[in-house]
Amino acid sequence: TGYYSNFRGMHLFYIEVITVQNVRRLLSFQRYLHSSRFIRGIPASNPLGYILDDDYTGQAKLMLEKVGNWNFDMFLFDRLTNGNSLVNLTFHLFNSYGLIELFQLDMVKLRRFLVMIQEDYRSLNPYHNAVHAADVTQAMYCYLQEPKLAETMTSCDLLLGLLAAATHDLDHPGVNQPFLIKTNHYLAALYKNSSVLENHHWKSAVGLLRESALLSHLPTEDRSERLGSLILATDISRQNNYLSEFRTHLDKRDLCLTNGRHRHFILQIALKCADICNPCRPWKLSKLWSEKVTEEFFHQGDIERKHHLEVTPLCDRQSNSVANIQIGFMTYVVEPLFVEWSRFSDTRLSQTMMGHLSLNKQGWKEGRDKQEANTSRASEEQRTSAAKDSNSKELPQGSKRS
Repeated sequence: TGYYSNFRGMHLFYIEVITVQNVRRLLSFQRYLHSSRFIRGIPASNPLGYILDDDYTGQAKLMLEKVGNWNFDMFLFDRLTNGNSLVNLTFHLFNSYGLIELFQLDMVKLRRFLVMIQEDYRSLNPYHNAVHAADVTQAMYCYLQEPKLAETMTSCDLLLGLLAAATHDLDHPGVNQPFLIKTNHYLAALYKNSSVLENHHWKSAVGLLRESALLSHLPTEDRSERLGSLILATDISRQNNYLSEFRTHLDKRDLCLTNGRHRHFILQIALKCADICNPCRPWKLSKLWSEKVTEEFFHQGDIERKHHLEVTPLCDRQSNSVANIQIGFMTYVVEPLFVEWSRFSDTRLSQTMMGHLSLNKQGWKEGRDKQEANTSRASEEQRTSAAKDSNSKELPQGSKRS
């Protein structure tokens, strides 16, 4: 009886969780439809609200006309779309590529699917949230527009590339894989401590595709596996493997983008670049992204310290800084990958990205040096002040002895 009661309680709890999740998604979908009247041409009941809303959505539409601009400000776009940057951007890209018509996608299912994706990103994460996913999707679009890719990628490649970009960090918990492993998180056990987060993002994406039935009318083929291999490529711990293979292909000059496997590999590299391209953005945007990702790192470190776990060095706010983290990240992760991407795609965009990367790295170095100089000066002033205080206390004693 006790076992049955426990099981029944767990079952009811599970149903309740699912019900709450579905209600949350329904409300989110309704909010999206309300805030996206400009797409459907439905006026608001409040005339003043309509004027203000129309002004903001008008600006958002103007931004989408320049969605291929590398200076695209996703933070501004997210504000202009009332927090629906991922939905609006991805829908626009699907439409502009003609994917909706080509694959006969139901527009209501598509919008519901995109809202579900956006809703399943955790908005409380400073960095790994829907705005980051939208930013990566916009970067992916920029890379897909590069001549070598634009001339060779098939419609299926474009569909999977955009889907992978939009879902690549789906339901990210805001902590890294080592944290999940050392806290015995169920995801670590489920995926056997291997690409834990990336496997979770992939399986979550597949789950939403099934739930929305967006692609149910299309042949299955190996769509799920191809989507998975794209998302799994974003595992930073496998960076050297992909980089080594990419470099070898470039050295041998044997990449042939009429070959499906080679095209898929380039899609993997493109998504990897899109995922870590923040240091290659203009300083104003790059700095903001850097501060957000460091805030998330430090939040993990605070949790580790609070629960007496070993604090991950990268996440320790007491011994690290935004500048040091970014300089290391740019030097050892970003720069090696983008140097090879520039070899593969020697275009104005690549030159622009490398230029920003160099300037941003220099900016962080100068900021760090200035901060260290100020800290050193402050310490010296404290020592000098302490010495003066000590001397002033000793003088009367000496005078009395004499």
